[in-house]
Amino acid sequence: MTTPETYTDVNETGCCAVPNVSAWQDKEITMTEQRFIRMHTRSFFYMPLNMSSVMTKIQKTAEDAGATMPPKEAMILSRELSPWKAEQLYAVSKPIDGADNVTLSGTFLTKVFDGPFKDAGKWYTALTEFAKTKDKKAEKVYMFYTTCPKCAKHYGHNYVIGLAQVA
Repeated sequence: MTTPETYTDVNETGCCAVPNVSAWQDKEITMTEQRFIRMHTRSFFYMPLNMSSVMTKIQKTAEDAGATMPPKEAMILSRELSPWKAEQLYAVSKPIDGADNVTLSGTFLTKVFDGPFKDAGKWYTALTEFAKTKDKKAEKVYMFYTTCPKCAKHYGHNYVIGLAQVA
């Protein structure tokens, strides 16, 4: 994977480290057969209903298989499939038996956002507009929520990295 490091060495909470946002701002990156395991969350008009339980389960699945990524390469991508469902992709170091293994390959344009989750629709629009300025079309849009709500509150920032897969 030729993506920037996702986190810095600063971790004041013992939970989420400070994300390496400057390395992701307005970049074009390439992923080649990056492994993920996938689970789905239920939503109500794009508001996740079971995010906590799915995140706990997907992380446990990776940990039990010994497939977690090094902290600086950790990544969980979220993509809205409908107002009622989203997919969560958890980066892993190897395929996991019994899990929904997927890979991502392609070119992605990235943009960093900071703000409340309710702004995700605005971020989606900004990311697709950013792709247009590069004469590209966003085919799929993923959001990488870099910190949990408690850590975002502690750090005073809710950094979200948007990734637009482009042709």
